[in-house]
Amino acid sequence: MERVRCDGSNICYSDQGKGEVIVLLHGFCGSAEYWEQVIPILSSDYRVIAPDLRGHGASEAPLGPYTIEQMADDVLGLLDTLEISECTMLGHSLGGYITLSFAQRYASRLKGFGLIHSTAYPDSEEARENRLKSVSRIQNEGITPFVDSFVPGIFAKATASTSPHLLERAKEIGYKTPPQGAAGAALAMRERPDRRDVITATTLPVLLVAGEQDGLIPAERTFTSDKPNITQATIAGAGHMSLFEAPERLAEVIKEFTQATVSINSHS
Repeated sequence: MERVRCDGSNICYSDQGKGEVIVLLHGFCGSAEYWEQVIPILSSDYRVIAPDLRGHGASEAPLGPYTIEQMADDVLGLLDTLEISECTMLGHSLGGYITLSFAQRYASRLKGFGLIHSTAYPDSEEARENRLKSVSRIQNEGITPFVDSFVPGIFAKATASTSPHLLERAKEIGYKTPPQGAAGAALAMRERPDRRDVITATTLPVLLVAGEQDGLIPAERTFTSDKPNITQATIAGAGHMSLFEAPERLAEVIKEFTQATVSINSHS
């Protein structure tokens, strides 16, 4: 992992492969390691950059609360430092919220963008309440019990019995999340606005990926628009974690989208 300084925080990132740039943003209590089965497939054709988001992995975890906009600005700072003028940006869950904020304000830096098991909707009142409960639990009990209770719900039910090692790996990655980082990011998610208009208004190519068995964000909350510039894909059998549950299929969907995106941009 290389380290770069953005907005007063140290952001660590993985940078692999050569060619058109794909930026992958991980989900809550994850890190760039969430993409460890996807990056090797993509980096044979593309330059793949995957940061540890603010408060996650090996990146700095200043005291929160954070904002989604601030986390998007960290990514902008990383692109500026690496002198990357344009990329395709794809975000998983929390990473999708950050991608939408980026697309809303820095569209000129994007060739296309996408949400993977994410949504443009804001938190419901119940979800907002649950964020506060999560923060309280993290602060009172620490990150380990929180991750132990959080991880089973993000996989398809069948995955727990057929591939328990995947849940264990997600927990291992989650345990590395600094408690104040997890709390800061939870509060950022709680305050995020409705960004469905970002998807409906953009002329950029958009990829929306849902997991057939996602218990956290059902497909109808991901597929908020079906305009011609939008590609929708459902990953069969996957929960909220196709990055782990079906990495080859997810990588194939990303490659198909990126090939089309690069080709559209080269003709425009």
